[in-house]
Amino acid sequence: MTPLDKPLKRELAVGDVVYTLTIDPGGLKLTEKGRRKGVELAWKDIVSGDAGLAAALQASVGGQ
Repeated sequence: MTPLDKPLKRELAVGDVVYTLTIDPGGLKLTEKGRRKGVELAWKDIVSGDAGLAAALQASVGGQ
């Protein structure tokens, strides 16, 4: 296996919206293409099962 030691970026289309998915050693981030803010999930949250809670908390803080 190749270790994940630097960010890996890929473009992803969901419906008519294009996103950038960045996967790095800390976790993953999904942002609308051309934007800086998006949804971030840490690997530890995904592994522990807290990913949904972390995403909901981030959305509630980011929406204010």
